[in-house]
Amino acid sequence: MFFDGWYGLLRVVVVGTLAYAALVLLLRASGKRTLAKLNAFDLIVTVALGSTLATVLLSKSVALAEGLAAFVLLAGLQYLVAWLSVRSPRFSDWVKSEPTLLLHRGRFLDGAMRAQRATRSEILAALRNAGVADPGQVAAVVLENDGSLSVVQGEARPGGAGALADVHGEGDAAPERDIRPS
Repeated sequence: MFFDGWYGLLRVVVVGTLAYAALVLLLRASGKRTLAKLNAFDLIVTVALGSTLATVLLSKSVALAEGLAAFVLLAGLQYLVAWLSVRSPRFSDWVKSEPTLLLHRGRFLDGAMRAQRATRSEILAALRNAGVADPGQVAAVVLENDGSLSVVQGEARPGGAGALADVHGEGDAAPERDIRPS
């Protein structure tokens, strides 16, 4: 129960060291994007790589070569999805969500919040985290592709594309609720 013998420990040390080294080399070769959390597919690859490493380390029924093949497969699939996303707008729209505006110029966008299952408390927490005391002084709070909340301070210059150019919801007729005190 607590100790099954030296073979198991030696296997974990040897296979773990080799699998770890192979994974580091693969990640360096495949680029920064492999561990990015830019969309759901990137997150899946990150979690799957960790799960595969744990399985290779702890399961005697999975050989090191099989684990390395799984690492290469996951990195290759992630590369293929990223490659197709860059080259095909239709594929990119299929695999990636777009950022969503949740608060605009001091007003909660209730329809967008409901659709994204975001609460007022979560938005206020993001504002506090950004050091903002008055939501009315914020240009926007955006739910990003990776699930994080971005607080955009200041206003874009007229006629400029601005940081909110690709954000879903700006200018939408979503019901708004003023958060400024009455």
